[in-house]
Amino acid sequence: MRRRSLLIAVPAGLVTLAACGDDKSDSAKASSSPSASASAAKPPKIVDGPLPAITAGVKFDEKPTVAKGSGEPSKNLAVKTVIAGTGRTVAEGDYIQANYLGQIWNTAKVFDNSYDRKTPLVIQLTPQGIIDGWRYALTGKKAGSRVQMAVPPTWGYGKQGNAQAGIKGDDTLVFVVDIQNTFNAKSSAKGKNVPQNDAKLPKVSTNTDGKAPTIDIPKVDPPTALAATYIIEGDGPEVAADDSLLVQYKGVIWDTGKEFDSSYSRDALSSFGMQQVVKGWQQGMAGKKVGSRLLIVIPPKLGYGDTPPSGSDIKKDSTMVFTVDILAKM
Repeated sequence: MRRRSLLIAVPAGLVTLAACGDDKSDSAKASSSPSASASAAKPPKIVDGPLPAITAGVKFDEKPTVAKGSGEPSKNLAVKTVIAGTGRTVAEGDYIQANYLGQIWNTAKVFDNSYDRKTPLVIQLTPQGIIDGWRYALTGKKAGSRVQMAVPPTWGYGKQGNAQAGIKGDDTLVFVVDIQNTFNAKSSAKGKNVPQNDAKLPKVSTNTDGKAPTIDIPKVDPPTALAATYIIEGDGPEVAADDSLLVQYKGVIWDTGKEFDSSYSRDALSSFGMQQVVKGWQQGMAGKKVGSRLLIVIPPKLGYGDTPPSGSDIKKDSTMVFTVDILAKM
């Protein structure tokens, strides 16, 4: 699996479906990383500086080079919008997609950056998911912005530091963060609508207002093989077998049309590793583009067969129908 950031905790709360996936999966163990710092009692005072100069890589989403800090850093959280974006405003609790670089104030030693990994970070701005400095510095900024911050220990890793990242308990951390996108419970797929011409498959609505799509199931027998088609085709990278994804989804039973699980109903996005979900999701989503809405019809042999999850509305040998919006790779 891809190397995870040293600074970020693994998002909690995998999708309900994922918890009932293939028991052989070890992706949850493989993606573990140090927890974020404990949340401080009150918000920090945010000041303009001091902040070291960005000496190269000055364009948005270009890997920056940052000078060593001069003199003593502020005991407060120093934040500067270096490039102002015009996208949606980031709110606490949102997931952000961003490239970033982090280094130590007094040595300029880079301890982590996503630019070299060629994979932006997707993480939720919560006390459990991210260090407090990021939460407070990025909330209220707009997608498309480059934000520089200097995070003192109180709003980073405290007196314990982070040994894995080489951060001591008295280190002030300097970050440059390029916010590519932000997602919340109202986020939807973005792309071109694809004709739904197969009368034997359910029809899915193409609304992108954040409300749950409708699923209209035809009065025919369900397919015996997996069906996975675009409803809205995005233009992002293709999903690979070892990816972790951020999605919106809704699941219903073919025979009844009854909803049994939905991120929309919980008013919260879902994240999971591809190896943690049932085989129908693994096969149906592999190779599909991020930003898309999919229809996935899963026959029992690729779902739960004759052993559905206890306490669920899924019955023995149920065919499941899902609409899935692939928002981002994690």
